[in-house]
Order: sequence, then C-alpha cells, then structure tokens
Amino acid sequence: MAFTGIVSDKLTESNYENWKECLKSYLISQGLWGVVSGDEKEPKEKTLKQDWVQKNAKALHAIQISCGAHTSAKVGGNESAKYQWDRLAEKLPAPLPQGSGLLLKEDKFYCNAGESNVFQYNALYNAIEEGDSEAVKMFLDMKPNAVREKITLKDDTALHVAVLAGKEEIVKELVRRMEKEDLELKNNMGETAFSIATINESEGMVKAMVAKNSNLLTVKNSYGTIPVVVASLFSARGMVRYLYSITPKEILQPDNEDRSGATLLNTLIADGIFDLALRLLKKYPLLGVTEDINRNYAIKLLAHKPSAFLSGKSFVFWKRWIYNSCIKISNIELEGEKITYNGDEESIIRIQRSPSDVRRSLSRTFWKLISWFVPEVMLIHDAKLKHDQAVELLKCIFKEIPRLNNEQLEKIGLDKAIYDAIKHGMIEFIDEIIKLYPEVIWRKDKKGRTLFANAIVLRQEKIFNHVYNLGSKQRITLLRHDIFRNNFLHLAAKLSPPSRLDRISGAALQMQRELQWFEELKEILPPKFQEELNEDNRTPSSLFSHEHKELIKEGEKWMKNNAASCMVVATLIAAVMFTSAFTVPGGNDEKTGAPIFLKSNAFLVFVIANSLSLFASSTSVLVFLGVLTSHYAESDFLKSLPLKSILGLFTLFFSIVTMMIAFASAIFITLQKRLAWVSIPVMVLSTVPIALFTLLQFPLLIEMLISTFCYRLFDKPN
Repeated sequence: MAFTGIVSDKLTESNYENWKECLKSYLISQGLWGVVSGDEKEPKEKTLKQDWVQKNAKALHAIQISCGAHTSAKVGGNESAKYQWDRLAEKLPAPLPQGSGLLLKEDKFYCNAGESNVFQYNALYNAIEEGDSEAVKMFLDMKPNAVREKITLKDDTALHVAVLAGKEEIVKELVRRMEKEDLELKNNMGETAFSIATINESEGMVKAMVAKNSNLLTVKNSYGTIPVVVASLFSARGMVRYLYSITPKEILQPDNEDRSGATLLNTLIADGIFDLALRLLKKYPLLGVTEDINRNYAIKLLAHKPSAFLSGKSFVFWKRWIYNSCIKISNIELEGEKITYNGDEESIIRIQRSPSDVRRSLSRTFWKLISWFVPEVMLIHDAKLKHDQAVELLKCIFKEIPRLNNEQLEKIGLDKAIYDAIKHGMIEFIDEIIKLYPEVIWRKDKKGRTLFANAIVLRQEKIFNHVYNLGSKQRITLLRHDIFRNNFLHLAAKLSPPSRLDRISGAALQMQRELQWFEELKEILPPKFQEELNEDNRTPSSLFSHEHKELIKEGEKWMKNNAASCMVVATLIAAVMFTSAFTVPGGNDEKTGAPIFLKSNAFLVFVIANSLSLFASSTSVLVFLGVLTSHYAESDFLKSLPLKSILGLFTLFFSIVTMMIAFASAIFITLQKRLAWVSIPVMVLSTVPIALFTLLQFPLLIEMLISTFCYRLFDKPN
C-alpha cells in the first residue's frame, strides 16, 4: 500500500475510525488480533509464552509503524500491544454518537495543549459527513463558536464541509447559527463556502446564504474572481443564470481591475449561453474588447466557435427549408428570459408585466407545445435562436472596433481572429465586420495579406465572394501583394490546407478543385500577374506545379486504381453478355434454329437488355482503357480525366442495371410455365447488386458530375 503496506494512510486526527478498521483487518489476517483484543492472555508456560511474546511484538510493531512516530510517542512506550491499542482509543476522539438518546460530555472534545486545534472538531466533521443533523445540533449547542472555527487541515469551516458533503439541511442550520460576517470566512484555498456551493450548483444552499448575507455575491476568491464568474468557469450553467440575476451589475463593469465582467462574458460565450452574454454585452459594450483574467477576448472566442453560426452547421435539405422558411426569431426571443432579484430566499422570479414579457412567455409556451409534437422542429428553432444570438454578439463587439486605435486592435488580436474566422468558413463573422468596420478590407496581417488574400490561401470561396460587393474598391483590393511579393494568383497556386482537401473524395478530384481555383482567378486578375515573379523567383504556374507535384502523383494513382477496378467488372459483364446472346433462355428450335420463346415479350426484354448491357460494358472498358493510358498532365485533371471517369462509371452502372434486367427476364422465361412464382423473389434479389453499386460508387459519380459541370467557385455578377 501507499504508506506502510499495512494501511493506506498513517493515522491522523480525522481518519482514526478508518485506520482502526484497516489495521484490525490486517491483525486478524496475521493471527495477531487475539493478543491486541486481550482474548489471548499471556501464558505462564515458558514454551507457550515465547510464542505469545513474538505475536505481541509483531502486533506492537504493526501499530507503531501504522500510526506514525509522532502519535506513537504521545501514546507512550509500553511494550503491550493491547495497552497501545486502548490508549489510541482514549487519545483520539471517537465519532459523534448517533441518535438523540446519547448525551455528549464537554470533556469528550477537550484538546490537550500542543495538539492540533482541528483535533477537537473531528466529531463534528464526522457528523456532517454522515448527515446526522441532530448530532450536529447537539455539538453546536455545547460549542456554539464551532460554527466559525476551522475544523479541517485545509482551514474549512463546518459550513465548507457541509457544502462539500451536499448536506443542505445542515447547511441551513449552520447558516441560521452563524453571523453575517461568518459566511465570508475562507479556507486556505481562498474559497468561501458560498463559492463552493455555486460550483456544485446547490441552489437551495446558495439561496439560504444569500438571504443571510448578500455581500457574498461580491466576495472574491484567491484568484480575484466573484462567485458568478467562478460558477461560469466551472460551467455551472443553471447557477450562472441565477447568480447573474442577483449579482450587482456594477461589479461587472469593464473598467474594474478584477476583469470580472470580461471573464464572465467570455465564459458565457465559451459555454454557449448567448442570451445572457448578449444581455451583459448590451449593458456594457466595452466588455467585448476587454481582456479577461485568462488574457482572452470575446472576438477570439467567437472566431473559434464555428458551431455557433449557420455556416458551421450542416442541415439536410428539409431541415434547411424549415430553418429558412418556417422559423422566425423575434428580438424578444434574442434577449432570452428576463429574471430579477426579489431580495429573499426565493430570489428568482419571472416578471411578466410588460407587453414584451407577455409576448416572450407566449412564444416560449408555443415552442414548448411544438417540442411535444415535433421535437426536431424545436431543435432547429433552438439552433437558429443560438445562431442569431451569436450574430448579435458579433454586431455588439464590432460596433466598438472603429473606436480603437491600431495598437488596441493589435492587442485584442483582430487580425488573428479574422484569420481564424476565415479558416473556419464563418461567413457571418466576415459579413458583420465588413458592414460595421469597412476599413477592415485594407488591413494586413504580419504576412502582408488582406482578408481576401487569406480567403484564397484557405480556399474559402464564399468569403472571397465579398470582393464582388466592393464596387470601385475591387480592383485595388485584387492588386495587393504580400511581403513575399506573392500576388493573388501566387496564393491560389499554393496547396490547399488539408482540412479543405479532405472534404473532397479522391486525389484526382482534389487536384481538379485546385485547378478550378487557379483558372478562375486567372480570369479575374490582370494578365500580367501570370508572369510576375515572387521572392523565390517563381511565376504562379511554376509555383502551382511545384506545390502540387505530390498531389498529381496521388491523383494519377487514384485514377488508375479506380479505372482498373471498374475495367475488370466491365470486362466480366461484357463477356457474360456476349456469351448469353448465343445461349438464349429456353433453347432453340431444332428444325429452324430460332429461339423457342422468340414471340414472348419477356424474350424481347431479354434481348434488348442483353444488347444494351453488352454495348455499355464494352464502352466502359474502352473508356477506362483511355483513362489508364492518359499521360496525366496537370490540365488533364480539370476536364479530360473527370469526363472520362464520368462516362466510364455511367456506362458501367448502366451495364449492371441492364444485365440484371436480362437475368431477371431469362429466369422468368425459363420458369413461367411450371414455377412462375419463383421468378418474383429472384427478380427482387436481382436489385441487390444494383443497390450495392448505387451505395458504393454512385455517390462518386454524382460528386464528379457536380464538380465538373455544376460547381461554381465564385458568384460573379452578370
């Protein structure tokens, strides 16, 4: 074990009962308990006495090393294990007796000079831990001052212990007995019992303490944070709402040295409690550009929270339709539920007197009813409410940006926040900052790049589209260079970040997207940019080739592997279809050589399906052969190779479908006279290969079609 190998911890003032049980178990297991308990008396016979002395010595040694040198010295040096065991029971306080039938003696808790002050409160500590409120009351009746004494080595008061143990009834009793100032006592970690209660979200305890001493709301811990901030740092969401409603708002002002307001705002944003954050920010707008105790700013946290915005959320089409068309968020909902402090123990009340509060209540009731019947709609509503609140937060923060000088903008990390927002594709972030701080389009980061330059580097086409809304400023914006003399075409020639490439299936399609970016920017930038050299003496084209040489190799490998696999399947289908054309179902007439079921409609279906499958599979083989023999130049990945792959996959899919139709019709022709019913399940099963191909390969075909024919990088004006 951790301490002696006998017990887990050495004997202290507070663990006697646990220590005693552990050591007793050890002594019993070693056959030594009889000596300690007195059941095994010292024998008179010399031969037996020697054995008893050895047992006594072993037991005594176990007791001494388990209780530690300091406690062993206090007990005394008697050589009897039983004597030392009994003396320990006398010296150390026993747990408080259970039940009201037992009375306590004052001297039970007497502490000898030189012993720890907390020693005498072990009984009180145990009673609190066990939730024995009657024993606690009896102790406090005898020692009233114990409510304000430190009863643990961590300087916890009885109230600290009760809060940590979660004993609400005992907490209320202690609060009743304590003076107002006693509630502000701190342990050696600088925490009041009230602060600990807020972390544990013990609302009943918190209400009782606030009713006794409302100053607790502004008492700071050793880190200089007030309770509402402490609760927010520990993500106690319900408690944060309660404490915010009763905390004096003056202490949250941005000019306070403890930065409580900024810290609270930022933790609310981090936890997604946007309605409360919005209310606080509207009251003190400067908090949005004020540093918190962790040296963070609200703008930085929002830039790292893409899930707070629609651009960071992916909805299926019907959910997006509901989001855009069916759900409208009012200004009343944005502010959230208003709460206020009534000054007594039941301090949270909801006010519904003004018309806006009535509308808020009706709106909340309406959406609660909706959630009962259509839970998904309520989830979409909550998501939209959260998104709109996050946008409102951005607006409040960005309204303060124009009032800051360049040094202050550097301090709050504006450029880094913009870069992070672009990286995460947060269109709302860029929309709002351009609207409220238009000068941002000219700002350059440490690499000399504007937000549009970074949009190219990070491949965020929706953000780059803002360049078309700049009017006469567009041309000047596009002509900028960074500190490495890279123009916008050089930046497009750089390899995309892995996070963007990984969203595209296959290296070949990734290469196609890279070429699309490069070619589209060629069209909108001055022709001279194509010949400009950067710091490394590279033109955009040579830089593109250098950056993408590995991706080209991977794209070639991916395309060839895909073509080879599909070619094998297409070849097998062609071979089977060719053979089945001469071995028709039902056989041929011996006299004429014509197929027996020539006049059957099912036979006509078989012939047509067989022929189409043969032609389609043969075409697929030839197309994939063309893919395998291509020379894989850069430009081939833009149109040539994707078109070949699309044609090959489409004809392969068509050949599989027609092959299964031919198979099903052949089964029907063969079994129609005697076992016609068997053909039905066979026909159903014939759809399985089609379904598998659709699941495994059809998504790739669709992605190729969209990427090649439908995808538009930029929304250029007509």
